[in-house]
Amino acid sequence: MSERSCLSVILAAGEGTRMKSATPKVLHRIAGLEMLAHVVRALDTAGAGDKALVVGHGAEAVQSASAAFAPGIECFIQGERLGTGHAVLAARAAIARGYDDVLVTFGDTPLIAPEALGAMRAGLASGADVVVMGFRTESPSGYGRLILDGERLVAIREDKDCSEEERRITFCNGGAMAISGARALELLDTVGNDNAKGEYYLTDIVGIASQKGLDVRAIEADFESALGINNRAELAGAEAIWQERRRKAIMLDGVTMIAPETVFLSHDTVIGRDTLLEPNVFFGPGVVLGENVTILTSCHLEGARVGDGVSVGPFARLRPGADIMDGAKIGNFVEVKKTTVEPGAKIPHLSYVGDARVGAKANLGAGTITCNYDGFSKHFTDIGPGAFIGTNSSLVAPLKIGAGAYVASGSVITDSVPEDALAFGRARQSTRQGLGKRLRDRLAAIKAAKS
Repeated sequence: MSERSCLSVILAAGEGTRMKSATPKVLHRIAGLEMLAHVVRALDTAGAGDKALVVGHGAEAVQSASAAFAPGIECFIQGERLGTGHAVLAARAAIARGYDDVLVTFGDTPLIAPEALGAMRAGLASGADVVVMGFRTESPSGYGRLILDGERLVAIREDKDCSEEERRITFCNGGAMAISGARALELLDTVGNDNAKGEYYLTDIVGIASQKGLDVRAIEADFESALGINNRAELAGAEAIWQERRRKAIMLDGVTMIAPETVFLSHDTVIGRDTLLEPNVFFGPGVVLGENVTILTSCHLEGARVGDGVSVGPFARLRPGADIMDGAKIGNFVEVKKTTVEPGAKIPHLSYVGDARVGAKANLGAGTITCNYDGFSKHFTDIGPGAFIGTNSSLVAPLKIGAGAYVASGSVITDSVPEDALAFGRARQSTRQGLGKRLRDRLAAIKAAKS
């Protein structure tokens, strides 16, 4: 089957008005990735070859977004909304090039399984002319039923058109379909619009092919593969399914989650074995964790790399560009952005470190702030290996703290500090005996006079 050429036609022309959004439906995200991109990933995994994308509403936005996750995808416009059969024919020029397989999927079915796509193609490879993806449900109301004659699929009957006997069928249409490339245009061009809506339905080719004596089959997939998203509630439901699947896979790979249902992963999250995730951890896109990492409760990570043996949190935030190297520690209420924290360095609590390097085994005391932004540009702070930054210090970038240097607590440092030097950047303390009591008495008198 791998030698067979395949064209995947992805239908993404629906408006999805029930999403109540200016964003085209297929660009809404699950696990940080567009629904359409999830479909493309499944097709790639199934080895489904070239891709034709049929777009309508929000065509420019969909085309622009798809270029990022599907380079080389060919886009076709469905100018009028005249049904799924009409949408597939919008890609006529691509279909006419002559592929062995034409695989039709929908851009709003983000959980479609690569195995289901592969099974449809395998059906074509074994001689079928049309293969339909079906699923079974104990609540089939509203779904088109797959009408079988033995192993042959003879029709897809819409729910409203079913007889009482057909309504009891629990094998339902999942939407996706594989068509022999040699038969595709012949069957699609035969589809008519003699129905209440005057539309051309892709499902009609099942009956047409069956009447021609062609080999029409159905394969069974899980319900989630057919799950189409039309509103925000369904989007959240699909997110929950995706998250549950991914959490289980990660745990089976050797990661411990104390409360898995409270951990939210991104489509590209990578987590090494023997890592521990405490409750309420959120991963945005672009996070890679090494092995034996501990992420304590209530942390948010995005665009960050975390080395082996690192501890993060609780209540920490790693922003894009954070590179926390082996054995480092990021403590509670610490935010790190675009910073390399070298091996063994510690930022234990209550700090913001952005646009910086923290050298190996350096220690930043509570309340350390890198003042990296002047209102116009970001500036870099370089903290050398073994440096010690005292509590409640502000490091005003651009700045270099040398290796082994010591910054006294409560300092505002504006000039670079040489290696092994000690820097004070605070006003000299002045103590006036008795002045505190006089001040307190005066303020109390003022308050009493006002009352």
